[in-house]
Amino acid sequence: MLRKIGQFISYRQYCKTTHKEPVLELLDRTVIRLSGEGVADYLQGLITNDISHLSKSPTGSLYAMLLNTKGRVLYDTIVYKTSDKVFLVECEKSAVDSVLRHLKMYKVRRKIDIDNLQDVYNVHALVNTGGSIKSNVSEKDVHIFKDPRVQELGYRVISENSISVNDSIFKLYNCSVSEQKGFYRYHRYNLGIGEGTQDHPPGNSLPLECNCDYLHGISFHKGCYIGQELTARTHHTGVVRKRLMPLCFSKVPSEYPKEDAIIHETKNLGKLRGIEGDVGLGLLRIEQTSKLEQIPVGDGLAKVKKPHWWPIEAVKNKALLQR
Repeated sequence: MLRKIGQFISYRQYCKTTHKEPVLELLDRTVIRLSGEGVADYLQGLITNDISHLSKSPTGSLYAMLLNTKGRVLYDTIVYKTSDKVFLVECEKSAVDSVLRHLKMYKVRRKIDIDNLQDVYNVHALVNTGGSIKSNVSEKDVHIFKDPRVQELGYRVISENSISVNDSIFKLYNCSVSEQKGFYRYHRYNLGIGEGTQDHPPGNSLPLECNCDYLHGISFHKGCYIGQELTARTHHTGVVRKRLMPLCFSKVPSEYPKEDAIIHETKNLGKLRGIEGDVGLGLLRIEQTSKLEQIPVGDGLAKVKKPHWWPIEAVKNKALLQR
């Protein structure tokens, strides 16, 4: 089924926005609270990252993914540590029941409480475009954590849904924020970062294809976890032919292409994950797309951009990324 493209936002408008006050946006995300004895060891066996990093991290947050037994991505998450026995696991609201089932399936007889806080807490993105937000804070019913992926993503604000986040930020930092719906997704796509089940269809992609390794979301030195074998093997062979990459449209398509397939001269270059304004996100073949000035996306045209935060040294075939 073809989907219509939403309201157009130009890159020029985006650039102007980045020079204003911080942008706050309510996300369609929630948190699940895990608490009890041995909760850290329990999480260690489920997530791609090393939970022990949280004891040393000044951010208090950790990016990770939950995989199935075949090593495919089920859900992306940010884990927050609020005490030695309490962690918050962020996930998409529409997937919260599935994430809860996944967590409870591996609980077995552990004395751990798993609570859905969807009706209690909101999750906001705070993009620090003006440089006025300096550090993470937790005060009463508002918790501000640094996004652990890339600096440009700013902060996550977790607050009780009865709290005015704008007022809290003004009290903490003496600065105002603007609220712009759709800005955060546009900002993410421009950076080439996926989030949620639309960008990471459950059971479809490998974590390295979703740039989880580049986003500090995988530990290759920790013990076993669900889906580890294929992830470790892919990493050590160094063969990752497809990755999520940003698309900059010179002509925005009027509809999503059939089955989200991106085709050029009968060759399948990958899958479109989403479009916001004049930028998009696609799971693309690195070698083929790096050779093309523009690629067709439905009835539109786009240029594939290499994300600036990619660690080129980590890719064995550097020529694929040097354009």
